[in-house]
Amino acid sequence: MKLDPAFIWTAFLQLLTAIPTTLKITAVAVSVGFLIGLTIALIRLYRVPVLHQIAVSYVTFIRGTPMLTHLLLIYFSLPMIIDGLAAHYGWSFRSVSIPMIGFAYISFSITAGAYLSEVIRSGLLAVNRGQMEAAYSIGMTTSQALRRIVLPQALAAALPNLSNSVIGMLHGSTLAFTVSVVDINAKAQIVASTNWKFFEAYLAAAVIFWGLTVGIERITGLIERRINVYNRGGVA
Repeated sequence: MKLDPAFIWTAFLQLLTAIPTTLKITAVAVSVGFLIGLTIALIRLYRVPVLHQIAVSYVTFIRGTPMLTHLLLIYFSLPMIIDGLAAHYGWSFRSVSIPMIGFAYISFSITAGAYLSEVIRSGLLAVNRGQMEAAYSIGMTTSQALRRIVLPQALAAALPNLSNSVIGMLHGSTLAFTVSVVDINAKAQIVASTNWKFFEAYLAAAVIFWGLTVGIERITGLIERRINVYNRGGVA
C-alpha cells in the first residue's frame, strides 16, 4: 500500500460539499435537543407529578441504548405509524414524503435531548437556591426568575459540558449514512469507491472533523471569556 498525498487533497476538496449536511444535522439535533433537555431538566428539578417518572424513564432509556439503535428504531417505526394513521384517517400524507435526513433530525434530537437534560440539570443545581428566594423577594414569578436569573447562570456553569455535547453530536452525525444521508463520512466512502483509496479519503474526513471540532472549541472559549468579563464586573 502506497500513500497518495495528491488524492488526500482531491478527496478533501470533494468532502467540503458534505460539510453543510453534517452541520445542519448537528445544529438541528442540538437546538431541538436543547429545548427537550431544558423541559426534561425542569420537570425533574421540580418533580412534576407523572411527568417526572416519564422524564426519568426517557433519560434512562435513551442514555442506556446506542445512538444507532435510536436512529434505526425511528427509521423503521415512524413510517409504520404515519402510514397507519394516514390509512385510518384518510390523510394524503405518507411516510415516503419524509426526506431521509428527516429521520436523522428526529432521532438525533431525541438522543441529544436526553444527554442535554443532564447537562442543563447539573447547571441548574449549581446555582444557589438563594437566587430564587431573592427573585421572589422582589416580586418576580418563577418563570421570570428562571429566565432572568437562574438560567443564564446555569448555562454559564454548564457551558463546557454543552460544548462537549455539541462535539459529540457532530461526531455522532456520521451515523446518518445508515439511512442514506450523504454526510462527510458517507461522502468519503463514495469518493474512495472510485479507486479504493479509502485511507486517504477517511484521512481527509478526519482532518475536516478535527477542524470543525477546533472551531467549536474556539467559539466556546470566546463565550467563556465573555462570561468571565461580566463575572468580574467588567463591561462589554
